[in-house]
Amino acid sequence: MRTIEGAIVLITGAAMGMGKLYAQRAVAEGATVILWDVNEALLAETAAELGPSAHAFVVDLADPSDIVRTAEKVKAEIGDPTIIINNAGIVRGKLFVDHDHVSDIELTMKINSLAPMHVTRAFLPAMLEPSASSKNFRILNIASAAGLLSNPRMSVYSSSKWAMVGWSDSLRLELQLGGASHIKVTTVCPSYITTGMFAGAKGPVLTPLMDPEYVVGKAWKAMKRGKPFVMLPAMVHVSKVFKGMLPVRAWDFVAGKIFRVYNSMDDFTGRPQG
Repeated sequence: MRTIEGAIVLITGAAMGMGKLYAQRAVAEGATVILWDVNEALLAETAAELGPSAHAFVVDLADPSDIVRTAEKVKAEIGDPTIIINNAGIVRGKLFVDHDHVSDIELTMKINSLAPMHVTRAFLPAMLEPSASSKNFRILNIASAAGLLSNPRMSVYSSSKWAMVGWSDSLRLELQLGGASHIKVTTVCPSYITTGMFAGAKGPVLTPLMDPEYVVGKAWKAMKRGKPFVMLPAMVHVSKVFKGMLPVRAWDFVAGKIFRVYNSMDDFTGRPQG
C-alpha cells in the first residue's frame, strides 16, 4: 500500500494522544477519517481541528453492543473502513491485590483486549467479500512490549496486551493461510512512550522513553507495508530473545538487576482517572 489517499481510516481512542496523531497523518495523506472515542468534548475538538475529512462517533468501547451499533452507523453514513487502527487503551499501574474487580480488572480487559476484537469483527466480513479481494486492507493493532514481557505493577495491563498480541498475530495467520492476502495485520509492541498514559514510568536500562510521533511514524510505515510485527525500541527485540534463551531465574536477574525492568513502574502515576 503506497498511498492511503481515498481510504477510509477508523481509529479508536482518537480524541487525543497517539490516536489523534494517527488521524492527523491519515487526513494529511488524503484519507477520510472515522474518529471513535468515549470523550465527546475532546472528540468534537479533534474533529473540528482535522476538518471535513474527519467524522466523529462517540462510542463506549467497553460495551460490545455499543460497538456493534456504532459500526452500523459508520457503514450507513460513511462506508466500510479500509484501515482499522485499534489504538485505544488504558493502564492501571498498581499491585494486583490493589486492583478493583470492575474499574480496574474488567475495564482494562474490555478496552485493551476485547474491544479490538469486537471492532475488527464488526468490519472484517466486508473485507472478506469476494468483491473486495482486489482492494488493500490494513488492521493495525497497538499492543505493547508489556505483552511480551512480565513486569510487576502491570499484571492486568500485561495480561490484556498478551491477549491482544496472541489474537492479533493469530488473525494475521488466519487471513494469510486462508487466502485473504489483501488484508494485512500489523501488531505493534512499543515500550514506554512519553504520553500522560505512562507518566512517572522509567525506561529500563538502554530503553529510553520514546516520543509519540516517532512511534506513530514507525507504526504507520509498517502498517502501509503490511509488516507483521513492530517492536520498539531495539532492546525489546533483545529482551525477547534473552527471555526465550535464559532459565527463568537467570532472566529475572538480568531483567531485574541489570536492566531494571522490574522497577520501571515504581513511580508510575499515569493520567488522573475520572
